[in-house]
Amino acid sequence: MRPLAYRVLVSWPAAWFLGSTLLAFPWDIAAAAGFRPLGVFVPYALGMLGFIDTFLPRRNTVHVVVGAPGRAELSRSAPSRGHDPRPLRIVQITDPHLGPFMSVGRLRRVCERAVAAKPDPVLLTGDSLTMESHADHTLLGRSLAPLRDLEGRCFACVGNHDLEAPAHGRAGLASAGVALLVDTVSRVETRAGPVEILGFDFRFRDRKTHLEEVSTRYPRQGDVMRIGLLHDPGAFRHLPDGTADLVLSGHTHGGQLGLLWMGLPYTIVSALSRVPDHGL
Repeated sequence: MRPLAYRVLVSWPAAWFLGSTLLAFPWDIAAAAGFRPLGVFVPYALGMLGFIDTFLPRRNTVHVVVGAPGRAELSRSAPSRGHDPRPLRIVQITDPHLGPFMSVGRLRRVCERAVAAKPDPVLLTGDSLTMESHADHTLLGRSLAPLRDLEGRCFACVGNHDLEAPAHGRAGLASAGVALLVDTVSRVETRAGPVEILGFDFRFRDRKTHLEEVSTRYPRQGDVMRIGLLHDPGAFRHLPDGTADLVLSGHTHGGQLGLLWMGLPYTIVSALSRVPDHGL
């Protein structure tokens, strides 16, 4: 992995400049059309604010009400004052991309907070590595090491970047006691009763056929709660109805580029496609 000095002087400024330049496209188009747009510094200032926001994590617990198996019912909910017959506490870790923005120490602290939250399952939804972290097969295992305290309750699915160094990814997850689910299902006992975790492989093509085949291979077992791990939320529309009560994804990195921190609902992904890109 690159040293901190390299990240501060090269990797981080380059990421800020690239993102801000993408935001500046409307100004560029106006200039190419012969206009003299004002505020050409604005996209770079916004990019800097967004860049700083990247390093300011927020603690946010989301309460989700899931309908009975086969029912399309999903909503946010405030904590119930009464007894919830099926409480389930989930921690999701997605797209850490061990590299310029995610050091071994930072990811390790994320995992320590996950363990401290005392979840039922910890679910990792792909893209653990970058090109920088391919060189050393021990990096991921060292980063995820705190999850060993929850062995038997940690599950992961495959992301597209995991396909670049599959052996490193598998070894790192295994050393931390994380079960990698590749088109297979596993069952874990929780305070809410048994829960099935169905992890889908990542596919670039024929996603509909692939998801239908896997869903058919593992039919629902009675009223056992089931959670699906699907790295790319763009493939969610191809899942047959009733495949899972709740599906967790990553991949879009909160929309890739947007001003969500300012309260604006749109990102590059949502503006240019129908792919779900952030939130519930």
